[in-house]
Amino acid sequence: MLREQLKRELKDAMRARDATKADTVRLILAAVKDQDIANRLDDKTEQDDDSQIRQILAKMIKQRQESIRAYEDAGRCELAERERDEIGVIERFLPKQLNDREITSACRAVVDEVGAQGLRDIGRCMGTLKARYAGQMDFAKASAKVKEILAP
Repeated sequence: MLREQLKRELKDAMRARDATKADTVRLILAAVKDQDIANRLDDKTEQDDDSQIRQILAKMIKQRQESIRAYEDAGRCELAERERDEIGVIERFLPKQLNDREITSACRAVVDEVGAQGLRDIGRCMGTLKARYAGQMDFAKASAKVKEILAP
């Protein structure tokens, strides 16, 4: 399980005195714990644990990419580099990311599978993609591809 892998990686990073990795894994574990609390309060237990953690990791990467752009615009290259280092640590826990061609192929397959006819079916397609490819693709790109496929 991904949760156990994260705990092992934190211990290993602490032993190796790798501050960046240890701090990043602590942030991941804190976000996972926050999600656990939210799930308990909302009584949401339908998703499997690894899938939820992958979604958290993907969100963390997106946040850091936005921070990198802001830091670079402000001329704070050292902070942007730190964010890149954190992205490198987070990506170790995600499956291989799909490239543009694979995203297009997956989108076409889901559109055919769902039987989508028009733009009103984008939500169903995206729901299926998110369930199947959590943490493996950029869903903004996937949404654009689905719209392109479904456009008349």
